[in-house]
Amino acid sequence: MDKQEYAEYIKRITPKSKIWNSIIRAFVVGGLICLLGEGLGALYKMWLPNYDQAQIGSLVSCTLILLASILTGIGVYDKIGYFSGGGSIVPITGFSNSITSAAMEFRKEGIIFGTCANMFKIAGPVIVVGVAVAMLCGLGYFIVGLFL
Repeated sequence: MDKQEYAEYIKRITPKSKIWNSIIRAFVVGGLICLLGEGLGALYKMWLPNYDQAQIGSLVSCTLILLASILTGIGVYDKIGYFSGGGSIVPITGFSNSITSAAMEFRKEGIIFGTCANMFKIAGPVIVVGVAVAMLCGLGYFIVGLFL
């Protein structure tokens, strides 16, 4: 078998990519999660007119985290994730899913050495890098402010 025959053979047996389907599903599901967040924000603003935008944003975040945790606990979020791929991972609900999944996986080992010790196994690096970058940005802003 020469190189050309081999290349044709590989092309013939390689499964066809469904990348566009995956991209569209991720975009739609991620957009729907964000749309849910915007809808919750509008509802909270209507129900709680004395709250400022930061407080409403916190309520929306907490609600989305709670919903994602509940959906993870009953096994629905995994199906959403399987269908949408990255679309369900990017919003705050994906972070909630990663924490809840790890907590559920290690609960048989006990509260301290199971759930608490392993809960942030997946999300821990994200938290550490996020805090470190935020500190560096704040320090940079402070230093620039000294010279202006």
